[in-house]
Amino acid sequence: MEDSEDFDDFLKNVDEISKLVKELSSADTSSQVKAMERADSWLEASKRTGRQKGAVNRTVINSTPPATESPTRGTGVSGDPGTSQEAFMRMLEKDAEERSKRRKVKEEKAKALKARGNAAFAEGDYETAVLLYTQGLEQLRDMQELYTNRAQALIRLQRHTEAISDCEWALKCNEGSVKAYVHMGRAHLGLSDYAKARECYVKILEIAPKREAMVKDYLSQVEKAERREREEQLAQEECQKEEREEEPEEEPEEEAVSVATLSTETGRLLQLLRKLDRPDEMSLYYCGGVELLSHAITDRTGQTIFRLQNGFSIINGNSTILSCLLQKTQDPCAEDLCVAVLKLWNVVCKENETNQQLLMEWERVSECVGCVLASTSEAVRQCVSLLVSYTHTPQGRSLLLDKLDVHMLVEPLMQCVNVRGLHTTVLCLLESLAQEQRFRLQIRADLCPILSPFTRMLRSVGGQERSSLSLYTSLVGHLIHDGDIRKSVAGSQECWEAFLVAMDECISCEDRDVLYPLLGLMINLSSEHTSAIEGCAVVCSSRCCALLTDPSGGIITQRAVGLLSRLLPLCPAAVEEAVQAGVVKKLLKILKAPGQDSTRYAMKALAQCTESSLDARQQLCSLDKKLQVLRRLMCEGEECVAGNAALCVGQCVCVPGVACGLLETDCVLTLLRHAAADDSADALQRNAAIALARLCQAEPRHMIRLRELHGLEILHSCMKLIS
Repeated sequence: MEDSEDFDDFLKNVDEISKLVKELSSADTSSQVKAMERADSWLEASKRTGRQKGAVNRTVINSTPPATESPTRGTGVSGDPGTSQEAFMRMLEKDAEERSKRRKVKEEKAKALKARGNAAFAEGDYETAVLLYTQGLEQLRDMQELYTNRAQALIRLQRHTEAISDCEWALKCNEGSVKAYVHMGRAHLGLSDYAKARECYVKILEIAPKREAMVKDYLSQVEKAERREREEQLAQEECQKEEREEEPEEEPEEEAVSVATLSTETGRLLQLLRKLDRPDEMSLYYCGGVELLSHAITDRTGQTIFRLQNGFSIINGNSTILSCLLQKTQDPCAEDLCVAVLKLWNVVCKENETNQQLLMEWERVSECVGCVLASTSEAVRQCVSLLVSYTHTPQGRSLLLDKLDVHMLVEPLMQCVNVRGLHTTVLCLLESLAQEQRFRLQIRADLCPILSPFTRMLRSVGGQERSSLSLYTSLVGHLIHDGDIRKSVAGSQECWEAFLVAMDECISCEDRDVLYPLLGLMINLSSEHTSAIEGCAVVCSSRCCALLTDPSGGIITQRAVGLLSRLLPLCPAAVEEAVQAGVVKKLLKILKAPGQDSTRYAMKALAQCTESSLDARQQLCSLDKKLQVLRRLMCEGEECVAGNAALCVGQCVCVPGVACGLLETDCVLTLLRHAAADDSADALQRNAAIALARLCQAEPRHMIRLRELHGLEILHSCMKLIS
């Protein structure tokens, strides 16, 4: 409170001094005299206030005038208005300069303490972080980052009220601080004050409207926490009701697990948990109890009761159950018990993020999952089903990646792909995980467990492999979003050879369900320039040429021409092979159809052919003597299409007779318009200028039209682009 009052007094003093300076600078002599009197009064009042508070007078304004001046009695300035004004201004400047120096020193100390606090926070030492941030604030009271950082550390220590106070101070320093509202919302959430938490998060939208996605996520957290509290209250009421109605009775020591006498679901659930809490029973005893418990949990209330009644501790802390999960016992009931426990986990964690988190916080969960997946029992199916339930939400996927060893997880999962009835589920599981960047970062070091089975499947497309190949292709497609993985796969000669085998099989069997995603994957990989791609470019290009006349057209043609446009620039031999296979005629047919999605790819491929092959230029000019398709695309196409069309025109006008055939067309005007375009379309402007120059060179009569349109000046201005 005292610090707050001092800070407010300081701000008032700053305002008072600003007014005094303004009045002393006034041209009115009477105003200057009044300002000097007020300055004297203010200095005297400041001295009295300092003595009353018992504080040391830290002002650096020298109230003792120089010996050469004759000060007016009771003032610290000369009696002459002009001189006293200058003296007072010098004193203020000196005071401001010294304050600025002291603040810079304090800022350096505060920043150093903040950096040390951040390091302590990153190491999980929140107490030390709070201490260091506090020391930083002792140096600099108005540093917003120290308040918000300390609030974050206090939240980790469950000191939510103190965190809210720090956020309020941060907002006094910067009322537009998004971090302050974020941490204040978290602190209110920690205190179960959901209404205030929502207010804080909604306030962020007023400050930063572009943070809508972040705010939506925070509001979702509030909603989940509120729902969880309601569920726990309901579960506790059910348990208390059952405890009041239940009559205590002594249970026989050899009593079997039977719940027939209990009338309510809650009562059966509580009774089963008590029975399963017995240590050192036979595996068969626990197996029956766990199966009954799975049937007793039928809704979220049952899941909540299981959690509140320490169900996870009862099951996971049982040594007999643990030995079965770790596959370390030869007990004949071990497999059945393992399956029963996994079924229970599936029931308890289904669409329940709180229970999912509690299960993953068990220190033996990664070891147990690895052992179960490496086994050959029915438990593998239940384990895979449990993992799949986690992948339905971002939080669930995050929990898996936080708590499980990815490399330990992937290899046994890939072995499950060959298990009948599991291959689709496993691939969907891995595909969901592959959407997460953290999964890709962890898997990039060793891709063999995924790529080796993938290439084997590509080489033997058929039966179960064919039904799984689309999912497998999608999985690899997600993985190559990582640049390092993309380079690794693109550089694999084995992969590209397998792609060609799969393409042949799909084309012969007309299996477009597999071919479509496969072509998409190959397009994405061919963005990398590798020797493996160059080695397969000729054969692969010929396959693509064959698909340009695919009966289904549409999506297959689009992807075939897309892959062709990526492969042709990588290998001149592929261009010659494609031209001999009649690719120019096929591409021209695609380009003649208006509004096709494949136009961009087809135009790029045609430009590559005409640039590298004289035969391609001659074929194009023979098929379209006045280049009508190219001229239309220059007028109607988007920038990329128009630029490649202009490039083709510039190459084709060198063919004898073509330039002459364009005399009665609008070719000069169209090219000139693009050449005169703004600098944002450099490639289009350059290609149009080159084509125009070549057109006039091939047929001088085009110069007449060019002069009429003042085109020579435009061409001259384009020289920098051409050079």
